[in-house]
Amino acid sequence: MAPVAALLARSAIASSSSVSAFASASSARRCCSSSVPPPRRHRNNLQHQYPPTTTAIRNCQHQFTRSLATTTTAAPQQSPSSSASSSSSSSSSSSSTTTAQSQKPKSRFADKLATGPSFGDFVNDTAPLTPEEALELKDPVVTTGAEIRRRTHVRLPEWLKTEIPVGDNFARLKKDLRGLKLNTVCEEARCPNIGECWSGGDTGTATATIMLMGDECTRGCRFCSVKTNRQPAPLDPAEPLHTAEAISRWGLDYIVMTSVDRDDLPDGGAAHFAKTVQLIKQKAPHVLVECLTGDFRGDLASVEQVARSGLDVYAHNVETVENLSKYVRDRRATFRQSLSVLEHAKKVRPQLVTKTSMMLGLGETDEEVMDALKELRAISVDVVTFGQYMRPTKKHMKVHEYIHPDKFAHWACVAEHELGFKYVASGPLVRSSYKAGEFYIKNIVQGGNKINKNDGKKESVRRDDQGLAEGEVRA
Repeated sequence: MAPVAALLARSAIASSSSVSAFASASSARRCCSSSVPPPRRHRNNLQHQYPPTTTAIRNCQHQFTRSLATTTTAAPQQSPSSSASSSSSSSSSSSSTTTAQSQKPKSRFADKLATGPSFGDFVNDTAPLTPEEALELKDPVVTTGAEIRRRTHVRLPEWLKTEIPVGDNFARLKKDLRGLKLNTVCEEARCPNIGECWSGGDTGTATATIMLMGDECTRGCRFCSVKTNRQPAPLDPAEPLHTAEAISRWGLDYIVMTSVDRDDLPDGGAAHFAKTVQLIKQKAPHVLVECLTGDFRGDLASVEQVARSGLDVYAHNVETVENLSKYVRDRRATFRQSLSVLEHAKKVRPQLVTKTSMMLGLGETDEEVMDALKELRAISVDVVTFGQYMRPTKKHMKVHEYIHPDKFAHWACVAEHELGFKYVASGPLVRSSYKAGEFYIKNIVQGGNKINKNDGKKESVRRDDQGLAEGEVRA
């Protein structure tokens, strides 16, 4: 019984000392804070949450507790009676004491409270704090929103800055689009080249990209600013006709039609695409049509329906390298599925020009880009474009790197001269449909819709029901 009595006595002493220390701390706190107004909240600076006097006492109490926690544990004092009993039986019951201590370990914190300095001695201590202790007591520095923006903001390189879109043709196209309730990916995706493409730029070849089937997509890619909705509005049955009428009076040489992904439709919108192309060819047979489609969930029958509609260029974007695809695109879109779409379109109509686009600056490596280009060329993709990824809003994935124009020139050289792509558009501001008409006219249809580079006049030629000119040869 003697060892048990000794343990109980030591525990009682430690507990009484602990209570005394905390009682004195609480008393000091109440005394100091009784004349201080209640704490005030401040939105930006944590040091205003408490008045200075209360803050000093709180820091002292915290430092006092930390000091006790790091003090070397000393042997607690024992009462005379327990000491006598313990010394008389120490030789005979050492093993029993060890067993009892292992079953119920004593409180280290209580020991330190009992053997450490009192709260009054700690407060009155004139010894300077060590650098480590001073660092612990330092008030936290709160970074404001402006400072965070200055620290994390990456400045836009000069080569990515463009002029504000202006011009008569730009204003006319925009007015017609509003009147016919048509959407363009130029506006929805916030393309930086909208002014140059709509006005025709230096070549006078105006290009617009119409977005069919509404402005709400059933997918949510992390790079795209188009709105997402699992159940978008039904298709507008008059949209194909409105689109054809608008294009016939705009005087455009080349039109690009794209769409949101419509996974809610059985065919993904393939029939809507095909009908629009056919009406455009009826009302404006001189216009070259490019369709930038989704992957139709891998449904090759839908791909074939669009490929046989009479279009001139079948485009589908792989967007990025295979390793990053699952992080950049919606999980329903894969690199392999995109390859199958492009391959099947070429298989259905071998004379059809196939095209794809990749964004750079997402964290891809040169080896990954090279592997992607080789796979695209292996399935006879004719055209590839490279552009800089630019973050549409703060809700979208961040730019990993701004690629220098020299790097874009390097990839243009590699793709065209080493791998044999028929045309490559590569530059920081290049987008999938950027100067699409210029590329097509200069490289593909030299014997068809000829453009005089001096005056911009064009010669009309007769085309068959597939949109092909007489004698037109496609490599």
